[in-house]
Amino acid sequence: MKISVITVVRNAAHTIEDTLRSVAAQTHADVEHIVIDGGSSDGTLDIIERYRDGLAMVVSEPDDGIYDAMNKGIARATGEVIGTLNADDVYAHDGVLARVAEVFADAALDACYADLLYVAADNLDRIVRYWTSQAYRPGLFERGWIPAHPTFFVRKRVYDRYGAFDTQYKIQSDFELTMRFLRVHQIRSIYLPEIFVRMRMGGRTNRRVSDVIKGNLESYRACRKHKLGVNPVTFFVAKIASRIPQFFQRPAALDVSGSTQSLKR
Repeated sequence: MKISVITVVRNAAHTIEDTLRSVAAQTHADVEHIVIDGGSSDGTLDIIERYRDGLAMVVSEPDDGIYDAMNKGIARATGEVIGTLNADDVYAHDGVLARVAEVFADAALDACYADLLYVAADNLDRIVRYWTSQAYRPGLFERGWIPAHPTFFVRKRVYDRYGAFDTQYKIQSDFELTMRFLRVHQIRSIYLPEIFVRMRMGGRTNRRVSDVIKGNLESYRACRKHKLGVNPVTFFVAKIASRIPQFFQRPAALDVSGSTQSLKR
């Protein structure tokens, strides 16, 4: 099974090498790593070039934001399954894509997702927030729930059928897309209680308070777009409240596969 991994980047010379090495280290045999660069000017392209032999495709040109860049990658992907890994993220271990291929052996499965660790920008081992997810059920998106997008793998046929990212949402297009797939079109998904990704703090969605506010507004707009009955006040409160425990819980036991047995508070 070919798995396409899309990395979008612009001026991330201080982190892109970790991302490239993380994908290159995966034990799964058939990985198509596509890098979409938005016209970097800080040395990012020089680093990418050093890893060029292991990359399926590199595109460097201006874009209309991160989700426009992701759409370029999705359009070029030839894998049966597609995932995204941001330029400041790494896989939690070298067997993540092998695990993804294992669960997609079920031909009826459309998507899978797992857990994620937010880590300090300067230290991949220092956990700041532990994003634990859950199996999807109706009503979750109405409370601001979303699967951790860097852990979200989807069959290409789903993108072909239901579309890619809606670029009118600049911060929370992943919320709209996962809601469109899981809630509106009810694709078949599975939640894996394992850690797939380490994500550095300081990304687009959590860099500033103003971005958090804008992101919440976009999420609410997406709910309204898909005719979910949500009250703006209760939606925002529930969305924020659901994230608070993630700053206090930590994986108590993490084995080499990324599986967690219990939580420590």
